[in-house]
Amino acid sequence: MDGTLTHAIHDFEAIKSELKLPEGKPILESIADLPEQEAKAVHQKLDAIEYDIADQATAHPFAEELLSCLKANKLTVGIVTRNGHGIAKATLKACGLHEYFTDESIIGRHCAEPKPAPDGVELLLSRWTTSASTAVIVGDYLFDLEAGKRAGVSTVHLDTSGQFPWPEYTDHGIQSLSELASLWPSP
Repeated sequence: MDGTLTHAIHDFEAIKSELKLPEGKPILESIADLPEQEAKAVHQKLDAIEYDIADQATAHPFAEELLSCLKANKLTVGIVTRNGHGIAKATLKACGLHEYFTDESIIGRHCAEPKPAPDGVELLLSRWTTSASTAVIVGDYLFDLEAGKRAGVSTVHLDTSGQFPWPEYTDHGIQSLSELASLWPSP
């Protein structure tokens, strides 16, 4: 979601600093290493930070057009995010994209083991009663692509810079959502 459907505005280093987490390790993994009560308090602080970020979210160029196109072509869409479920919903609402997703189609960090684990992708596929061979994950970061590969789905790397630094996890590279939308007829 962040960096694909929405502009990526998270400053992960600033968030780690505010939460007093070590550099060089992802946020959720750092929190998981904390004692239970401390981890709970840090998760609450993280949620508050992410809700503030959600309120500032803006849609990525062509996001609404892509979702409209996919819906018109009767394709099912979902989100697997390292954010919380409620945070994802708040982000989508701030961007005006919430109407394209049901509660069941949003898998947050408390619904399944966070990416890069494949659990969230697999949960979404099971909810849709579909196989990995018919699914695609679109992401802007290594964790998205790793989760997709581990779940056996095709991976699409959205990299606006065109550098595509993880070719071993990328089936298709795109620089914009309009490139992806061009694969289907317009509504």
